Amino acid sequence: MREKDISVAVDVVIQREEEVLLIKRKNAPFLGQWALPGGFIEKDEEVLTAALRELREETNATLTEDTLEFIGYFDAPDRDPRGRIITFAFGTQVNGTIPVTPGDDAWDARWFSIHDLPDMAFDHRTILAQWLEY
Repeated sequence: MREKDISVAVDVVIQREEEVLLIKRKNAPFLGQWALPGGFIEKDEEVLTAALRELREETNATLTEDTLEFIGYFDAPDRDPRGRIITFAFGTQVNGTIPVTPGDDAWDARWFSIHDLPDMAFDHRTILAQWLEY
């Protein structure tokens, strides 16, 4: 990435009662750390479509556009060590069980209590905190 390049990403919060779905990253940066499902938007892709695709690729969970709520955008210049990356975050509250298995660039995908979260990559704790304020 050139110094002046700006990339756009998406992150997704899936909450089930008092739990949130996280993935264990398979790639740098933050290799092996827990994170929200998410990733870069492809060149010819809309933001919401990217959020659903990344969720499916990393957790094998399938949702529809009408289930996701916009949390906000996160644009701190230093939020990602790879460069200037702005993310659009979405969230949803689900009932019951959603089968999840890791895929793509995730080593693991599992539910964590919102009261006992592991260290999280990037600014994902901030994104999650904003979702929980809703």
